[in-house]
Amino acid sequence: MIMSNDTHPKIEQMQIAGLRKMTLTQKAELLASLNRAAFQFCTAGIRNRHGAIDSREMRLREASLRLARETMIRVFAWDPCEKGY
Repeated sequence: MIMSNDTHPKIEQMQIAGLRKMTLTQKAELLASLNRAAFQFCTAGIRNRHGAIDSREMRLREASLRLARETMIRVFAWDPCEKGY
C-alpha cells in the first residue's frame, strides 16, 4: 500500500521498516520533535506576517491557528478573521 505519492516506494518501505523498529518511547520522542518543529514554523510565520508583536498577541495568534474561531472569540475576545492569524 502506497502512503505517499511523492516518495519512491523503496524509500517509503525503508521509512516504514525504520518506524517499525522504533520503541514506543522513540516514536513518542519523534512525535514531540515534529510537534516542536511545527510550532517553530508557526511562530516564524506569525513573526514574518506581523513583525515585532508582544508575547500576548503572539500567544493569541498561535492559539487562533489551533482553536475554532468561536472559541477564540468567546474565551479571548479575539476574532482571527478581524485581527488575522
